[in-house]
Amino acid sequence: MMSTGHLLAFSAMALAIILIPGPTVLFVVGRALAHGRGTALTSVVGNEIGAAALVAAVALGIGSVVERSVVVFTALKLAGAAYLVYLGVQAFRRRRSLTAAIGGADGAPGRSRARDLWQGFVVGVTNPKTTVFFAAVLPQFVDRGRGHVPLQMLVFGLIFVVIALLCDSCWGLAAGAARSWFARSPRRLAAIGGTGGLMMIGLGVTIAATGRKD
Repeated sequence: MMSTGHLLAFSAMALAIILIPGPTVLFVVGRALAHGRGTALTSVVGNEIGAAALVAAVALGIGSVVERSVVVFTALKLAGAAYLVYLGVQAFRRRRSLTAAIGGADGAPGRSRARDLWQGFVVGVTNPKTTVFFAAVLPQFVDRGRGHVPLQMLVFGLIFVVIALLCDSCWGLAAGAARSWFARSPRRLAAIGGTGGLMMIGLGVTIAATGRKD
């Protein structure tokens, strides 16, 4: 249905964009530093499920509305930014409780994986940068002459999600390994947990303050 050239070209562009640290990378790194690699990897999965939902929305034509409407775009951006700030504040407030997790790198005891998954999903599905990329860039690789345009867009979008899943997981594992080193000292662990929370707060503020101005 799609040429190999189109698939390779899109994959190369997707990889280049994903490798550039952005909101998702900072979110995953912040989660890893604040709660450990288990939480980070669960958040990655949730984030990519959110991205997959955006792919489906774009394929069905909803993404173009977000791309063209300043009101919808701004509402989505602010919702995602506010949620990131909330998560960052929670991580910073609970930074001292991370000392109970020394000896393991998978986060504080009692953390809910379902909650981590949901939080990752919310951040992923409200990421305006990803939405606009899917709406503005992804359609350019579709060969309308071959038909099945929505299906082509879904395939391209899922390729992006798979590449992002692999790359973001590497970021999470690397940050989780650094956290394990800090966990040798309760004071250092609290500091790195607080740093992760501040990173998420800063990311939320940055997203809210930047973006399209039209």
